[in-house]
Amino acid sequence: MANGSRQAVWEFFGTELKRRREDAGLTQADLGARVFVSGGYIGQFEQAIRKPQLDVAQRIDEVLRTDGFFERLWRKLIKEQRYADYFAHAVELERLATKIHEWAPAVVPGLLQTPAYAHAIHLASNPLATDTWIEEMVRLRMERAEILKDATRPLFWTIMHETVLRVPVGTHSVMAAQLDHIVEALRSRKVLVQVLPFAAGPHPQMGKMMKVKEFEDAPPTVYTEGVLSGNLLDDPAVVKRVQADYDLLRAAALSPDASLTMIEAAAEEYRRCVGTT
Repeated sequence: MANGSRQAVWEFFGTELKRRREDAGLTQADLGARVFVSGGYIGQFEQAIRKPQLDVAQRIDEVLRTDGFFERLWRKLIKEQRYADYFAHAVELERLATKIHEWAPAVVPGLLQTPAYAHAIHLASNPLATDTWIEEMVRLRMERAEILKDATRPLFWTIMHETVLRVPVGTHSVMAAQLDHIVEALRSRKVLVQVLPFAAGPHPQMGKMMKVKEFEDAPPTVYTEGVLSGNLLDDPAVVKRVQADYDLLRAAALSPDASLTMIEAAAEEYRRCVGTT
């Protein structure tokens, strides 16, 4: 199913939700209270701005007595999506965000990866995968990165731990090219990047990737990822706590200029290693 077709079905989901809610004599706030989300979220579902989680779709069916209609439609859309279930909704929100703040403790953020670096990451995680599968995963990752090329691109601000620069992914040539790519994005003012050096010591969210997304007309969300799992968090108290952690990371990190210098130096070190092998 193409992206446009999928969006059209999500819009149908929203239209049907609105119609059946009104037929039941419920306001958005009424339905939200019964399925444990805000009335504003129900409005965003109806406008296809946000997609409900499966358990919310199931509760909507229960409240509106729709005999599993919304759950079946949700499963149909998720089954035909190109990303893992735990990541698909996060990708949708990524396209809508006005600001993305990402903490990267171990690898280069996906939106900044080169094809060769992404290939090496997927191969390391899936050593028995076919070339076709890996190439498709790389293609999807590069497709996501297209949002940074748009005139309306979100403000993307990432903090990377120095580990990201020092642990080789793929060959030394791959690493040099990857770091050069980040330098180019920095110099063209497409992104903001800071490096948290080893010397900074312990820090919040050690080892835990996190991404904060902000939107024009919706509350911010936080996405965190574990082993073959992901969590999309939108509880205001949780989001506020994560934003505070990100502020602490930003305060401890090198300045953008000092970070740029470190990234350039690391790239040059990898190039020297290439010359000696």
